[in-house]
Amino acid sequence: MDVIDAVNDLRRVTHTDLAARVKNVAVILTSPRSGSSLLKSVLSSHPEIASLDGEMEPFLALTRNGFSFNAGSDALKSIDNQDVLLDNIFDDMTLPAGGESDYLFLKDRWRKRLLLQFPALFSEDRAHEQLIHDLDAVFRLAAEKKIQSEVMLQDLVLSRVFKSETWRLDYYDGKKNPAASHSFNEPFKLEEPPFVVPRQHRRQLEPDDVEQKILLFKTPPDVYRIGMYEQLFPNARIRYLHLTRGYAQSVNGLMDGWLSPVAFFSHDLERIGLDLSIKGYSDTVSFGKRWWKFDLPPNWQEYLNTSLEEVCLNQWLSAHQAIIDSRVSSLSVSFEEFLSDPAGIIQKITSYLDLPEMLSLPVFPVTMATEAPKFRRWHKRETDLLRMGKRQDVQMMMDSLAYSMNPETWL
Repeated sequence: MDVIDAVNDLRRVTHTDLAARVKNVAVILTSPRSGSSLLKSVLSSHPEIASLDGEMEPFLALTRNGFSFNAGSDALKSIDNQDVLLDNIFDDMTLPAGGESDYLFLKDRWRKRLLLQFPALFSEDRAHEQLIHDLDAVFRLAAEKKIQSEVMLQDLVLSRVFKSETWRLDYYDGKKNPAASHSFNEPFKLEEPPFVVPRQHRRQLEPDDVEQKILLFKTPPDVYRIGMYEQLFPNARIRYLHLTRGYAQSVNGLMDGWLSPVAFFSHDLERIGLDLSIKGYSDTVSFGKRWWKFDLPPNWQEYLNTSLEEVCLNQWLSAHQAIIDSRVSSLSVSFEEFLSDPAGIIQKITSYLDLPEMLSLPVFPVTMATEAPKFRRWHKRETDLLRMGKRQDVQMMMDSLAYSMNPETWL
């Protein structure tokens, strides 16, 4: 039994026939490092919106869809094992819930999530038995002490599960030790770090919900597989949000992510016998010949021997070009406007989705960050980024996305 079969067997996801009953789906289309994790986090607190804890990617891999399975990039022309993919989606889909935490439900979500994050480790019989033992102990304590703090419970779970391998905590969103010097080197990857954890005050999407609620999805590679959600949910109205961000901020964030030793490890090219030779990456970091980071555009092989800045710029350009070329109807929202006027932008989105307004917005979490958030972080690569801005394709895309080329206007 290979790792994928073992993980599927241990996760024991229940079959469901709910897909045909889904009436409304919303999909955020964007390039990576454009703020989609933050936007999704805010929208998923709406009581009428159901969402996954993370992204679609690990479920595609579990069902042998995507790069190295049935595609040569993140572009996906057909879906294999569709029923199993849908089962995994519905199993992970939750809604906001009030009241005390459902610890049994939460414990099972943690077990299933950890199998996605360290599949080679926790698919081993002894390690999986120990995982169950540790989770039982943590949630027994949580129930006794009625722990309602999400952060406290997360820390309890992670510190117990990884008590003898604390370095694994560095792969979790917001948990990295600043002094960490190791890099991600797992033998098999399903979920891409930084790892997400199950949200606490949530409830399972129920059969009665699927015709009433909106299912929200956010995965940057979805720009290369527009039409997938129409296939998965044939009777649903699919509405798209086109989230934009200026090239300088996006490319700067991408370059930081490519160089991070613990984050955004998307595709292990060693598995297909390929070495990268990207200047500023492959010759700079220990993992730079093996791991492709972020999304994999259809033209990725043209960039195997270029510079890191060229790879990152192409990821920004290709993503937005794919959205434009698809001619899909969408609501365009800029991340810069969202940061400047979050309440106004959320109201614009909820109106587009025919939802009641959100009476208040949650505290904005710091999600998927490689550095402490701050405005104009792109200034650290100002010279190189301004040089990119002289290119015609960059100027044309910025104009298409309604951005000024005046750097003073870039956050």
